[in-house]
Amino acid sequence: SEQARLKGSVVEEDTEEWQKDASFTGLARVGGVDLSYIKGDDGSACASLVVLSYPALEVLYEDCRMVAVSTPYVAGFLAFREVPFLVEALQRLQQEEPRLKPQVWCVSLDFLLAGFGVACHLGVLTDLPCIGVAKNLLQVDGLVRDELHREQIRSLRREGDAFPLTGTSGRVLAMVSCGDYNNSCKPLYISVGHRVCLETAVRLVKSCCRYRIPEPIRQ
Repeated sequence: SEQARLKGSVVEEDTEEWQKDASFTGLARVGGVDLSYIKGDDGSACASLVVLSYPALEVLYEDCRMVAVSTPYVAGFLAFREVPFLVEALQRLQQEEPRLKPQVWCVSLDFLLAGFGVACHLGVLTDLPCIGVAKNLLQVDGLVRDELHREQIRSLRREGDAFPLTGTSGRVLAMVSCGDYNNSCKPLYISVGHRVCLETAVRLVKSCCRYRIPEPIRQ
């Protein structure tokens, strides 16, 4: 019921002035967050938050702490396990360097979460634009990593190539985008979290890439 309540607050369209400009004029700070687990120990994790300048992508602030994760993993409800630690990191940022509060989040995901995932949850709780970025595909809403999907990936030959990822529900869950790194296209799955449309999310992620992974998440 709590997830349903929060999901009702998600805004899947642009709400900020800087989003209206092709060059994102007015955007000065981009945040990146991630929760990484110790191999073999799903109860210990590292919660990380960075804030980068935009468009220079220089690190302005970083917070990295080990945390004890006690909430069990339940498929479809990962955010309840991870987001509290990311919100705590933002609260520390607001206390220590309030002027560096990011204007948009890039959330690192090991897989695409359909429906209402970490990017949506964090965006609603912080009331900030939020984008989810994944390297791999989770098989949800009828999505499968089958030969058709692999063929679509192979069709991404040039930097900037992309195609929509549509579930059996008919909903576009993400854009699969190509970044041409070392002459090998490894896709990124870019999804809307909150207060940003998918087209803007894709443009912003691409503008934050020096390598395959967007710089806020890579840092």
